[in-house]
Amino acid sequence: MDHKVGHYKVKDITLADQGRMKIEWAESRMPVMMQIRKEVEVTKPLAGYRIAGCLHVTKETAVLIETLSAAGAQVSWSGCNPLSTQDDIAAALAAKGTEIYAWHGMNVEEFYWCIERTLDMKPNLTLDDGADLIFTVHNKFPELIPTIIGGTEETTTGVHRLRAMADAGALKYPVIAVNDAETKWDFDNVFGTGQSSIDGILRATSILLAGKNFVVAGYGHCGSGVAKRAQGMGANVIATEVKPTAALKATLEGMRVMTMDQAAKVGDVFITATGIKDIIVKRHFETMKDGAIICNTGHYDCEINIDDLEAIAVSKRTVRPNNEEYTLADGRKIYLLAQGRLVNLAAAEGHPSEVMDMSFANQFMSQVRLATEHKNGNKLENKVYDISEEQDQHIAGIKLSTLGYEIDKLTPEQVEYMDDYAAGT
Repeated sequence: MDHKVGHYKVKDITLADQGRMKIEWAESRMPVMMQIRKEVEVTKPLAGYRIAGCLHVTKETAVLIETLSAAGAQVSWSGCNPLSTQDDIAAALAAKGTEIYAWHGMNVEEFYWCIERTLDMKPNLTLDDGADLIFTVHNKFPELIPTIIGGTEETTTGVHRLRAMADAGALKYPVIAVNDAETKWDFDNVFGTGQSSIDGILRATSILLAGKNFVVAGYGHCGSGVAKRAQGMGANVIATEVKPTAALKATLEGMRVMTMDQAAKVGDVFITATGIKDIIVKRHFETMKDGAIICNTGHYDCEINIDDLEAIAVSKRTVRPNNEEYTLADGRKIYLLAQGRLVNLAAAEGHPSEVMDMSFANQFMSQVRLATEHKNGNKLENKVYDISEEQDQHIAGIKLSTLGYEIDKLTPEQVEYMDDYAAGT
């Protein structure tokens, strides 16, 4: 393990050239971020700010990190999941001067050690995916809070927990919910999670999806995205839900809806996308088909109760990368992918660059918003803020223009008509 105190700790620095080529590929697919970088290299809106980041170390994240640096920020980074770091990307970032602490396959103790190292520089901004960095600051390093002006959060699970913290009066600095931007959740969550999760399943199994009973637990933005991609590849998709409106939506979009107890008996492939623990537990494993494949695309690895599976298995072996075969007492075999962690990042490369282009543009612009409010002397409340509609539409507009599309504009008369409550039939 290469280690230079105060600069980086990565798996293998000699992977840097390989990682740099991947980063350059991502740059060629992220025109919004590259347009932003070109502008901020001149204006330096983050000069003097120290940003601690905790987000999956992928080629797309590298584009974000290097854009933050180009804007003048001092950046220190860790991965937000033990299995999602791509070691060649971490090496490429370290080799070019980024302070980074991340490697694939770290244990829980190492995971939090890396987060804590990013806090050594005493950041005044935080950037999160899953809120582990924010939780670490609040729970272990509260003395840092007075100099932190704000943070941003990338994912559904993190935003949900941070809103709960704010409601309880426990959130000690403002956070912008990047996840809740339309240009994030309606694209990254749906199209990104959908495609990359299928990618992870196929890399780990090489199965034919057509004709399989494909069970998706949770029909929110992420789950529905996975379901539609699987449906498009010929799978018979089953959705499980606790929310009536989500279940109804799944039904009208052509999915079969049933309980997990029912689905467990007929499913060939299972994927959880709920953000809630114990979605698949012992009683489900006990009724599954021989050869059932199970995986998770939620942020945390608690949706599949692996302890329950371990308890009823008589043997376990790794049959392919990111694919563990559990043999039960009656001879049935169940296959767990990516140790129950995010299959799209642990067994594949995460979301395509094109969709992360918008998500990370939102991250970047939200960090700039926090810095600008600070410079202007505006103290935000300790709550979770949405991004503005103006920012959402601005990013979508840039993305459309880079794709070569034009859209209509309302005339002044049409704008006036929209607000004219006296206009009738």
